[in-house]
Amino acid sequence: MQITAALASTPGGDFSIETVELDDPRADEIRVRIAAVGVCHTDLVARDGAMPFSLPAVLGHEGAGVVDAVGASVTKVKVGDRVAMSFRSCGACARCLGGDPAYCFTMPMLNYIGMRPDGSKAIRQGETPVSSNFFGQSSFATYALAYERNVLKLPGDIPFELAAPLGCGIQTGAGGVILALACPKGSSLLVTGGGAVGLSAVMGAAIQGCGTIVVVEPHASRRTLALQLGATHVIDPAERPDLAAAVRAILPQGMDYAFDTTGRPEILTAVMAALAPKGVLGIVGIPPPGTPMPGELGTVLPFGQTVRGIIEGDSDPDAFLPVLIDHWRTGRLPLETLVQAFPFDQINQAIAAQHRGDCVKVVLTLPSN
Repeated sequence: MQITAALASTPGGDFSIETVELDDPRADEIRVRIAAVGVCHTDLVARDGAMPFSLPAVLGHEGAGVVDAVGASVTKVKVGDRVAMSFRSCGACARCLGGDPAYCFTMPMLNYIGMRPDGSKAIRQGETPVSSNFFGQSSFATYALAYERNVLKLPGDIPFELAAPLGCGIQTGAGGVILALACPKGSSLLVTGGGAVGLSAVMGAAIQGCGTIVVVEPHASRRTLALQLGATHVIDPAERPDLAAAVRAILPQGMDYAFDTTGRPEILTAVMAALAPKGVLGIVGIPPPGTPMPGELGTVLPFGQTVRGIIEGDSDPDAFLPVLIDHWRTGRLPLETLVQAFPFDQINQAIAAQHRGDCVKVVLTLPSN
């Protein structure tokens, strides 16, 4: 069928709104009419060539909408169901069977290569194949194909524009603190970067009852929002360039946990110097290629510190996204404070606004017909 999509054609270039052709759903596929889709930094990383995702491509991996058609073998959802989409996993490997689908053995093949596992692409423009299946969806479009493993039926009370970013950014931040780091009540947490993922981590820390929550963020409006969401302290890196010293002025013994959303080597190094004995650094920010592990072994070893990567907040979306929706209902996860909606055809303006710090989390909305 013909659909409208935001096409990425040039590394670092603007998206263009184009008409493309989407395959009909195969037996295991679900076609979703997209109502809202979040814009995540990973979409831009893929567009800019830092992932093995060839252009032209349809990106987007925080989609939400209504099931429009289902393949013959699909039983999880039916036409008309409201759904959110997340990352795809196989459901059969040891990691998936153990409740860790974010570390599925086939995660790269199912999410990052721009095609189905059999090598086919689900989208084309004329005779030109277009990379598709980004995180099992490619939802920068009016319609997307998804799978039972990466769709979640939504209750009727959560708006699509709030449900969409649960699929990646929100679950990465909140899950990183609640599930991956599992910060206990009263512990201390340092969050570097106050974008959507970092502020979701702050909300997760507040839910966990962390005693000290420190956020490092250059934009004043985001520092203010961090305090509103539960941070106890904020640091402006322009005023306090020595991050480790600034943190230890708050907690001289250092932080129990740190959560980095920047991926910047110099910040990772500074964060390691701000950790307490047995401190744990969780990294979700995408670093430049070739970035070494942060920290000096001569410090990490005697102080028993840990560095670990975190993908999708260690979330099993079927289990964790309903928990996040419950937190939203009770006011503990005020998604409305993060999300700013833009019309789908203003994707480039929305990305520019997010880069300027004018908004925290961009969600693109699409018409209902």
